[in-house]
Amino acid sequence: MFQRNLEIFRTKMTEAGVDVALITDDDSVYYLTGYYDYLHMEFGRPTILIIPRDGPSVLITPIIDYVAAQSAAHVDRIAPWNDGAGDEWRAELPAVLKEGRKIAVETAHMPPSVRQFVDDITDPQEVVDATPILSKMRMIKSSAELQLARHAGQVANAMMRAGRDAIGDGVAEFEVAIATSQAGTRAAAELLAAHYDDADMSPNTHFLQIMASGDQITKTHHRASTRVMRRGEPVFLCFCGMTNFHRFKLGFDRTFWIGEVADERQLPIYDVAVASQQAALKVLRPGVTAQSVHAAYAEVIQTAGYEYPFRCGRATGFSYLEHPQLVTGDTTVLQPGMVLAVDGSVNTDHFRAQVGDSFIITEDGYEQITDHSKALDDVVL
Repeated sequence: MFQRNLEIFRTKMTEAGVDVALITDDDSVYYLTGYYDYLHMEFGRPTILIIPRDGPSVLITPIIDYVAAQSAAHVDRIAPWNDGAGDEWRAELPAVLKEGRKIAVETAHMPPSVRQFVDDITDPQEVVDATPILSKMRMIKSSAELQLARHAGQVANAMMRAGRDAIGDGVAEFEVAIATSQAGTRAAAELLAAHYDDADMSPNTHFLQIMASGDQITKTHHRASTRVMRRGEPVFLCFCGMTNFHRFKLGFDRTFWIGEVADERQLPIYDVAVASQQAALKVLRPGVTAQSVHAAYAEVIQTAGYEYPFRCGRATGFSYLEHPQLVTGDTTVLQPGMVLAVDGSVNTDHFRAQVGDSFIITEDGYEQITDHSKALDDVVL
């Protein structure tokens, strides 16, 4: 998968007249090489993938991660560097960034320190953005990536079931987060053992649980806290960060109530949220534009007297946000092989309801890869 991606990218570079590309985004480096680390720019240590149009690919990475790079990276050469030794990560760059060469960088994803060095030793007029090339490539998933998406869906479903079962009167939010993390980790471990020869890939979930309950329900990205939930309260669970299987991300969320709906004003709001997602799904298929899916979702919400709270959805993959986005202005035509998170939601000053799932665009429609009933009988616990 990774070697294929790299060769396709080289072809796209040639078509664009690019001589050499510098790739610095973690997810892009993984997409092209299969290599990832956990201590990147957060610790001031750049990892840079050099891809000449003609010539060997080079991975510049901290020497502390050299063994991991040797094990995982599908590149021609690894150039390790050490803190404070010589020119560190800069040493390899002058030789490849020769005068007169057209250079592609990920403009929005290159660390400032690396970009400053590149600007200092190159003609800025020769530097172009590699992001459009990579974004277009990454829109359509390979069969291997679609398998990852389906397995990520199984992990997400396991987390949702565990979260649903853990919610209850007198239960603290963080207890639900523990249950979802354990369920996701176990499901991922089983899938890794059954389908992948990759003992280094961690099954553990590693994202703070997005969750809100009771009077905190209007806080969209509230994290699980010590708050104790009570009967009649609404509870929101979101796995848009935690669904991260083999580095493949999805979107998935639901709204629940504990025992009963204490505030009946919440029911029609929930119904509109569900209806807005259903409207989007009636449009979702190959050949339509991304913005048309958003328009169907937004119309339901606005007709009910609310403003839509955010875009209808987004593409996912090895990044949380990929291209296209289901939003006004994105005229990308949907194609088979895209993976999209599609939401329905309504926000008010006293309540918010949200439901969301992930889908693969197929030749004649879509395949749903996350699933939990949205019927009221199944979300009032």
